Amino acid sequence: MKINSLHYITTNAEAAELACQGGVRWLQLRVKNQPPAIWKQLALDAQAVCRRYGATLIINDNPALAQEIGADGVHLGKEDLPPAEACEMLGSKFIIGGTANTFADVQRLAATGVDYVGLGPFRFTSTKEKLSPILGLAGYTEIMRQCQAAGITVPIIGIGGITLGDVPALLAAGLHGVAVSGAIGATENPTESAALFVNELSALKPV
Repeated sequence: MKINSLHYITTNAEAAELACQGGVRWLQLRVKNQPPAIWKQLALDAQAVCRRYGATLIINDNPALAQEIGADGVHLGKEDLPPAEACEMLGSKFIIGGTANTFADVQRLAATGVDYVGLGPFRFTSTKEKLSPILGLAGYTEIMRQCQAAGITVPIIGIGGITLGDVPALLAAGLHGVAVSGAIGATENPTESAALFVNELSALKPV
């Protein structure tokens, strides 16, 4: 299973459309504090965009909804359904990602067989309500060293306030890729910003 090196996190289909126009092909829909009916409609709208562009759709925190609409996978936070239970519920056809803040978190997730790990935060970000301790480049470098020593090969995606200029150093530290939200969605031209990330990652991490 190929895990993209650029994950775009958004709350709506309109932002997803602009990002996909710029080349984004992995979308995580993060919806908070919405009734189930609205959450489902947002997911269906995002799914329609993803299908038009051949993009992967990951639903944040909601395995049941991912299963109901036939999304590509689910991303689970540290306080969500345990990945092992999600695997049992969804089966092997769904992508399952998990959130980590420490090497112990990565180790635990890798042992449950997740397809990728979102490790962060890199720096402070206002898009996350409950922020874990900031890792910074030194934190990533140390955790990646520990992963290598332990033989852990699950793809690790950096997340949390990452900008375009951070990408080279993060990949050099051993990360598989990055997840961003505001660095694309909050810019004047999200499509252009998405293209810059896609081009940078393609240049540094040829397929």
